[in-house]
Amino acid sequence: MRTTILAATAAMALAVAPLQAEEETLKMATIAPSLSAAITMATFANIVNDHVEGTEIEVSGGGAATLHMVEVARGNLDLSMTSPVVYNLMSSGKAMYAKTPEAPELAKNLKLLMWYPYGAYHFTVRADSDIKTLDDLEGSTVFLGPTGGGAYNGAKGWIASTTGLVAGEDYEAIKANWQTGFQAFMDGKIDVYVTGCLDPCGQFIQITETVEIRFLAPESHEGEAVEKFLGKFRAREDIPAGLYDGQTNDGPVTSWGTHVGVGVRADLDEDTVYNITKAFWDNVGQVSSDAPWAKRLSVNEAALKLGMMELHPGAARYYREVGVID
Repeated sequence: MRTTILAATAAMALAVAPLQAEEETLKMATIAPSLSAAITMATFANIVNDHVEGTEIEVSGGGAATLHMVEVARGNLDLSMTSPVVYNLMSSGKAMYAKTPEAPELAKNLKLLMWYPYGAYHFTVRADSDIKTLDDLEGSTVFLGPTGGGAYNGAKGWIASTTGLVAGEDYEAIKANWQTGFQAFMDGKIDVYVTGCLDPCGQFIQITETVEIRFLAPESHEGEAVEKFLGKFRAREDIPAGLYDGQTNDGPVTSWGTHVGVGVRADLDEDTVYNITKAFWDNVGQVSSDAPWAKRLSVNEAALKLGMMELHPGAARYYREVGVID
């Protein structure tokens, strides 16, 4: 009798095994879950999980995209956030990758699934602060983003190029992750909080429930240093007045924005990447009414040639089908 049960169990296992083999779990890493760029990636995963049979994306939030990109290239992750500027730096082994000698070679293992707007960088103070413009930051405490990350370097660069103020010399750039930096501002422990996001941003909805805020612009956003900072992949972006109940700006505030993207392992199966790309763009309209930021997403921008990063063949197949690329 025992032999019969074992034989039957083995037969069942063999019958189930092919079905299990067809299931594919992809690992995605993104930045702090509360940030709009991370919400976009989580939305991507949710849509894929709902519409692509046999494929599931598991999302983990936290950490820096600059490190996640390395892990994707090493094969420890399947998808992560990327950006044109950061990918170019990785390919050349510069800035945050200067101490990672294998970075240029690893960059070859990363391909693009899509670009999407990161949103304007919001340089934020309480409404009763004496800091009226970015030029007033001298002596203040500022959260620019996690040290060494792309957001940190971008925010620091905008301040330096527009005002000449240098982090660590003219003002203190605190060392904190996204959650800690946000909480420090909420608790009144720092003067300035910086984050990029697609409005309306959850962070500012939450902040303005208890305090009024003001977004900062530089006294001037023109000049050679600014143009060099913006380069080919960043652009001036205005933050409109009246976005939040506690926002005191009476007119648009000029800042800057950029694109970020979803990067994938270069050796991820072409059909898999095609299927998840198609599923997202075919169904993202279903969330637009509930998520105003999703209206900023555009399939026409998704495959733009931004920097050195190349489209994954599976993604390229989809964008070719819909006429976005030749």
